[in-house]
Amino acid sequence: MFGMGMPEIILILAIALIVLGPKKLPEIAKALGRGISEFKRATQDFKESLDVDDDLKEARETIQEIKGDIEQTVKEPMTQGTASGNGTGVSTEDAVTEEDLEHSFEGDIKGPPEKPRQDTASQEEAQEGPPKNV
Repeated sequence: MFGMGMPEIILILAIALIVLGPKKLPEIAKALGRGISEFKRATQDFKESLDVDDDLKEARETIQEIKGDIEQTVKEPMTQGTASGNGTGVSTEDAVTEEDLEHSFEGDIKGPPEKPRQDTASQEEAQEGPPKNV
């Protein structure tokens, strides 16, 4: 421990006992122990946050690679089908355009269908039963 042996540690503790006194020494030792444990906990949390940042960076890179592969896969048939027309099986009518890829479908969703409204007068008559002859 820092190149100190047992005799040096005992000498330091004896001097601390004389200077601080027997009542204050346990309180100071306890506070010092708490401080060291909090420091260890903080450094461990910091290391874990660095590990999480590294994991997120790797995931982000993987997603970027997949996105690039998908874009390349989609654009290759599009350019081959519209430019060459050499029997690739993709006609200009079947080719996916960039406008199709950029289309947002959020406006197409209208929600659940509404229930048809019924006449309230016919509902009241149905609840009352047939008309009574007076």
